[in-house]
Amino acid sequence: MKLSVKSDYAARAVLGLARHWPDVGARRAEQLAAEQGVPSNYLVQILIELKANRIVKSQRGKEGGYLLARPPAEISFGDVLRAVHGQVFDSPAIGDGQCPPELRGAWKKLQKALENTADNISFQQLLDESADKEKMYYI
Repeated sequence: MKLSVKSDYAARAVLGLARHWPDVGARRAEQLAAEQGVPSNYLVQILIELKANRIVKSQRGKEGGYLLARPPAEISFGDVLRAVHGQVFDSPAIGDGQCPPELRGAWKKLQKALENTADNISFQQLLDESADKEKMYYI
């Protein structure tokens, strides 16, 4: 299974916005793109999809830009993947009546495992992991 670069860029954008939650306010798309190493034009398209899925929201005006629509603890990796791909994992075999039932069952188990894993990773957890690494002392 290989996810597109779009899913990586979407996750980077959400993590970048989560790092500034809730104090800094809105981030301009160009600023966020530069911080995350993402092409600005492509990121704007991704942010529009994330906005349509109520993961981010936009703010107009001089201090405008994008910010998270809800706290990082309430946004899962699965939410972001579904926003840009529709499903975390999909296989044509799941809906194929010609696929042997035991294989279809295996594909469904894999789908469920990946969805559960993605849904159990919140962006708050990722922030906490990052903070824990910064606290580590190296000798």
